[in-house]
Amino acid sequence: MRLISAIGWLGAVAILAGYGLVSSRALQPDSYRYQLINIAGSVGLMVNCYASGALPAAALNLLWMIIGAVVIVRRLRNPQHRLDHRT
Repeated sequence: MRLISAIGWLGAVAILAGYGLVSSRALQPDSYRYQLINIAGSVGLMVNCYASGALPAAALNLLWMIIGAVVIVRRLRNPQHRLDHRT
């Protein structure tokens, strides 16, 4: 269970770090890096929540991950749709 807990903590740190980077304008919200940080964080939290039986929180993180993936797919399909040059 320690591994699952560590995965959850790493996920939480990733999401908080991403939020901090966007809030401080170090990353743009539609950047690949920010979306990948969110996807990685949500996967970690989803694994932890599912293993703990917290299914609503696991579902929330699944949706969080899907949103990040959709943003990446849209950017890949339309590279001109960018708010920044920092990816």
